[in-house]
Amino acid sequence: MAFPEPKPRGPELPQKRVKTLDCGQGAVRAVRFNVDGNYCLTCGSDKTLKLWNPLRGTLLRTYSGHGYEVLDAAGSFDNSSLCSGGGDKAVVLWDVASGQVVRKFRGHAGKVNTVQFNEEATVILSGSIDSSIRCWDCRSRRPEPVQTLDEARDGISSVKVSDHEILAGSVDGRVRRYDLRMGQLFSDYVGSPITCTCFSRDGQCTLVSSLDSTLRLLDKDTGELLGEYTGHKNQEYKLDCCLSERDTHVVSCSEDGKVYFWDLVEGSLALALPVGPGVVQSLSYHPQEPCLLTAVGGSVHCWREEAYEAEGGTG
Repeated sequence: MAFPEPKPRGPELPQKRVKTLDCGQGAVRAVRFNVDGNYCLTCGSDKTLKLWNPLRGTLLRTYSGHGYEVLDAAGSFDNSSLCSGGGDKAVVLWDVASGQVVRKFRGHAGKVNTVQFNEEATVILSGSIDSSIRCWDCRSRRPEPVQTLDEARDGISSVKVSDHEILAGSVDGRVRRYDLRMGQLFSDYVGSPITCTCFSRDGQCTLVSSLDSTLRLLDKDTGELLGEYTGHKNQEYKLDCCLSERDTHVVSCSEDGKVYFWDLVEGSLALALPVGPGVVQSLSYHPQEPCLLTAVGGSVHCWREEAYEAEGGTG
């Protein structure tokens, strides 16, 4: 007699705080895992960028070179380079090991909200409140961008890159997807200023958050609305959203001091995680594990699933 297969356990959500990083860099504007999730970057209002081991809580290096607050950063696929953008309108390419500035790209007319490397880390894409996305060649000495995408009618809040696509969210209420292979632009109108947009991990969908306190899941190819997620508060700030490591849950910052998790398929609220007083400015989800970083005020918290046991106790 065959016994029925046990039901697979539901995905565990990170809700146990295992570490707090007191970053010492003013307000933390953004927190970002690196590609493999072993390290993270924090962007400070004190003009610095810091590299951490978040589970150990150790600071590895501080990067100084911006003239104003740092608003976003990203690591390259091989962890050898970082890029960052900030209120000084500059895009900076850093050498991770030495901490030195390799290149400083200038050309944006306003603060740089978002930066990303392409997959090979040969190009940095930056989005600015000047309504443009600029593509900078990391290897050439040319001071001007190799390409400028200026279809947006208002500031760019979010840029994400896949192997052949650029996904951009703008304050003009549109999500634009540039298919670089086909040379085509696809645009979906959400209607409310967009604060963050990202691809699902399987690459089939896009998630869009906007200032009407709503997240929307869109079919990437057709633009069809697959789901809406509400309950959090996002009316003033540029807040991060993402999908969990297995695309099972939608995750968003909120202006009420919590991080919200919704079941992707059902749309039901699965967890409202109290993080701290004030606005949860930024979050980053580990690429393979139920591990979440949240930034509120000058601190970053690292969250794991309830069953997680830290090596050598919790912090």
